[in-house]
Amino acid sequence: MNVHYLLKEKAERLGSKPALIFKDEIITFERLYENVSQLASGMRQCGVRKSDKIGIYLPNSPQYVYSYLACFCVGAVAVPLDYMLKSDELLSCLNHSEAKVLIACPKNEISLNEIQRQVPSLKTLIISSSDLPSALKLDDLVAQVSTNKFIPAEIADTDPALIMYTSGTTGKPKGILLNYKHLEGSPRAMEYFVDLSEKDVKLCAIPLSHIGGFIYIQNCIIFGITLILMERFNPFEFLANVASYRVTCFHIVPAMYTALLTLKDIGKFDLFSLRWVVVFGAPSSPDILERFHQYCPNAQLLNGWGMTETCPPNTVTPLGSNNIASVGKPAPHCEIKIVDEQGKELPQGQIGEVIIRGWIIMEGYYKDPEETARVKHPSAGEAGDGWLYTGDLGRFDNEGFLYIVGRKKEMIKVGGQIVYAPEVEDAFYKHEAVAEAAVIGVPDQLRGEVAKAFVVLKEGINLNPEDLRYFVRDHLANFKVPQIIELRESLPKNRTGKIDKELLKQEIFA
Repeated sequence: MNVHYLLKEKAERLGSKPALIFKDEIITFERLYENVSQLASGMRQCGVRKSDKIGIYLPNSPQYVYSYLACFCVGAVAVPLDYMLKSDELLSCLNHSEAKVLIACPKNEISLNEIQRQVPSLKTLIISSSDLPSALKLDDLVAQVSTNKFIPAEIADTDPALIMYTSGTTGKPKGILLNYKHLEGSPRAMEYFVDLSEKDVKLCAIPLSHIGGFIYIQNCIIFGITLILMERFNPFEFLANVASYRVTCFHIVPAMYTALLTLKDIGKFDLFSLRWVVVFGAPSSPDILERFHQYCPNAQLLNGWGMTETCPPNTVTPLGSNNIASVGKPAPHCEIKIVDEQGKELPQGQIGEVIIRGWIIMEGYYKDPEETARVKHPSAGEAGDGWLYTGDLGRFDNEGFLYIVGRKKEMIKVGGQIVYAPEVEDAFYKHEAVAEAAVIGVPDQLRGEVAKAFVVLKEGINLNPEDLRYFVRDHLANFKVPQIIELRESLPKNRTGKIDKELLKQEIFA
């Protein structure tokens, strides 16, 4: 993907059209191109060369967008880092990626000078706002360089472009290495699945360090949409932005829909501008989407699936379909199968592991050949085009719709029978008093393992666990009904808004 060409073309054709709006500040396509080109020139002056690793440690902001795009213009490798990372986590990612430059916004609890001392590869700090004498200031760097002098790097499809650290719910974060060809994956899927155009206005409240946030930037520079950018997700502000800017579409994770539905004033917001809304990032409850739909009746509900490792989305509900229990059908540029433990393809209707193949599959986990080999299986006679074993469990129906039932690690074996945690959670969400639910497996002397549910009730509602157990019995086989139901005021979330079940497990097994 030639990012500099895309930016220049949009600047020449769309000019004064808003590209980004952040806290009521409007950045036009012309200004976006100028700022990115100037930052790219400044990075060159700082010694950045093709394939150098550039860490980006910023809150959601236009500067994050400039930093991403400038990296691609000089042929560098962007290393987006979640702004919620603590000092030890930040050090780990920077050392692992061998970052040469860090573009950062200072935080009180993190000493960037100390970070620089502990990362041998780090030669330059570029700070968005700071009085650090050893650091360059981002705005000054952009302002003092002429756009006309910038010549973009010559880039091959196979050159490294991104090392994106996962925010998964299990294990140590891994650096997912994507090349410049991979940057075309998400836009190609969006072009196939939905009808984005220059008339659209999208709203992003997902961290730009996450693949879901990055897709918004790609939508902006490829389809010419206007992107409303939020520093962080706030349910009230999110809906206010939809109403104020006449937002036409967005994609968020299930927990965000749940948070929106807990607002007492949700019905006061004018959401009639929405054309379609998407849920992604975890098995979702159709009941949650249907509840939200009553407030935006003009919008089509879409469900999608994919991973950072596979340049998502890889499946999306087709426009015009009402099958939101499914995550949709595969894009034409990838192949998806359901296999058993031995890797044998299963017939329609049977549950197994979801595997995927195509040019959208990552290069691998950076500097981790063992983990790469564990999930990325070469296919005989098709070098470089092997199957990625996703760890997700799913099934296909007879119309080609894919259903995700959970992660392999979310299977609970109750007396030899398999229970899928998302199916149990979905039963709880059918109760109008339930705001959030999470189910995990816990040890049991008699059956080996049983399901335990953590439930958050909507504000002002009182129920006891037995009431909930009685309710879910109407929707689940007896062996699937949780033996333990614990009511909580809130559930822990990871940095992308998903419920963090690993933290729940740590509490139990500590």
